[in-house]
Amino acid sequence: MEPIKLVIPTEEYLDQVWAYRQECQDADSSMDGCGPLRRMNTPAEWLADVRSYADPATVPEGKVLATQFLTVRESDGRLVGMVNVRHYFNDYLEQFGGHIGYSVRPSERRKGCAKEQLRLALSFCRETLGLDRVLITCYTSNEGSRRTILSAGGVYENTVHEPDRNVDLERYWISFS
Repeated sequence: MEPIKLVIPTEEYLDQVWAYRQECQDADSSMDGCGPLRRMNTPAEWLADVRSYADPATVPEGKVLATQFLTVRESDGRLVGMVNVRHYFNDYLEQFGGHIGYSVRPSERRKGCAKEQLRLALSFCRETLGLDRVLITCYTSNEGSRRTILSAGGVYENTVHEPDRNVDLERYWISFS
C-alpha cells in the first residue's frame, strides 16, 4: 500500500470530496465517516458543516465535537478515504455510532487503506484527545470493516439494532493500555 495521511478538509480538496461523494453514490455505497456529505447540496455547504463540529462554540445542539479527516495518498494527493472522529459521546453515539466512522472510496478498496486510516485515527484519539479506549461500530453485513476493526485490536462487545435506519450494528472496543 502506498503511504497515506489524514488531513483536515480545506477548499483545495472540495472537488475531490464531491467526486468521492459521486463515486460512493454510483456504487450505492455507504459514506460512513463523511459527516453529512450524502445530504449536502454543495461541497462548500459540507465544508461549513464539518467546520461547525470542530469548534465548541458552533457544534450544533445535541451533537458532539468532532474532527473530520480526509485520507489522502501522499504520492498523488488523491482522496482515498474519509474518517470522522467524535471526541466524546452523546446517547446516540454511545449506543450506535462510536468514536470513529470511516469509509474508503469504492475504487480504492482492498488495498489496505482502511487499516492504515484507522491506525492513524486511533493515534489521533490516543495522542491528541487522550482517550484510553474507543468504540467503533460496523454493520453486521460489513465483513471488510469487521476485519479492519479486529486487525486494530477491536474486542467485540455486542450487536445492537438501530431502529431509525433498521440496521444491526456490531460494537467493538479498542483499548490503548
